[in-house]
Amino acid sequence: MPQTLADWLDYIERQHPKTIDMGLDRVRAVAARLRLKKPAKKVITVGGTNGKGSTVAFIEAIARAAGWKVGAYTSPHLLAYNERVRIDGADAGDADLVAAFEAIEAARGDTLLTYFEYGTLAALWLFERSRLDLAILEVGLGGRLDATNLVDPDVAVITTVDLDHQDYLGDDREVIGFEKAGIARAWKPLVLGDDDPPASVLRHAYAIGASAIRAGCDFFFDTPDGHGNRFTPTDAVLPGAGRWTWREIGYALELPLPRLAAPVQLRNAATAIAAVRALGKKLPAAVIAEGVVNARVAGRLQRFERGGVEVVVDVGHNPQAARELAAWLAAEPAAGQTIAVFAALGDKDLRGVADALASHIDRWHLAGLAEQGPRGLDVDAFAQRLDGASAASGQRHAGVTAALAAALAQARQGDRILVFGSFHTAAAALRELASP
Repeated sequence: MPQTLADWLDYIERQHPKTIDMGLDRVRAVAARLRLKKPAKKVITVGGTNGKGSTVAFIEAIARAAGWKVGAYTSPHLLAYNERVRIDGADAGDADLVAAFEAIEAARGDTLLTYFEYGTLAALWLFERSRLDLAILEVGLGGRLDATNLVDPDVAVITTVDLDHQDYLGDDREVIGFEKAGIARAWKPLVLGDDDPPASVLRHAYAIGASAIRAGCDFFFDTPDGHGNRFTPTDAVLPGAGRWTWREIGYALELPLPRLAAPVQLRNAATAIAAVRALGKKLPAAVIAEGVVNARVAGRLQRFERGGVEVVVDVGHNPQAARELAAWLAAEPAAGQTIAVFAALGDKDLRGVADALASHIDRWHLAGLAEQGPRGLDVDAFAQRLDGASAASGQRHAGVTAALAAALAQARQGDRILVFGSFHTAAAALRELASP
């Protein structure tokens, strides 16, 4: 029997022959043996192509500002597995996770579970024992067949729908939208962060009687200049600091801008507010404002400074995320050049990501992720997959650490280095940048 958390993580990674094996039968059977019930008084499940982690962070921060006891389950992690399970704002401890895995192992019998299924059951087991007011569950992949869909949410959220994970979810927005809409429940609210969600999402909501609450239709967000997708982050709630407005019919909130950068974070914050209000909790404006400002999530335009060079780390790994990065670069241009450190997994639309950012990047450094199993690529294979994109001619490096070092050596004061393309890319950069 494994003893340490590291031992358990190695063990659960080897128990199922597939990394991803979608379906609820296995996880539901083990959950029944564990006698798992609802993990909190209220549950919000958050799905979508991009923006899930940030939306969870906003919901969590608002709820904690209200004094609720909150659990959040997210994935993947960046630096430590413990990040995936938070209770009252603190990452789960090794001993707690080990106890959860031991309970699952005792209950599963001969049922094979994937790494993600083990993790989801562990989070639910810990949440149930923590007497939470609210549990927030981030969907891992899709929605309908994702392990988190074991739980019936009081509110479901779909942030965005775009092309990603086509091998599992389908190759157009309508098919992918149907998979994501599977987290909705009959006669319960379904909050949609897209102004124009796929028709498949709306059809499914109508068919089951879910109450769709749509951005740009049922709730709105804008800045004083009338733009709902352009803003500058603020570090404090100060008189005269940047403000924005969240509103629905007959109700409006004037709020401080989030500390989380990027234009899209305003949409994520607005969607989070709609989700909390959909619980039926009418929180004071001051509580919502505190949550919006205090929300944090690593690897989302996370900034560092190295000798007059700004280094920005982002987990963006698909064309939609790359378009949002491009919008941020356009809104906040660097004083000097923008240098990219780009590494991504082989099952992504690499050309689509590179093309979305091409006009904003002056120099490219490519890195391999060969160590990331079957989905990883060495740098030469990665560059070949970019054939025809301007990024393909970038300097090549075996790994992210070497690529970042080369970019820093090349950069001059006033330049910006953007590190992006995968959670693995962001994690490698954050480990390096955390060093003294």
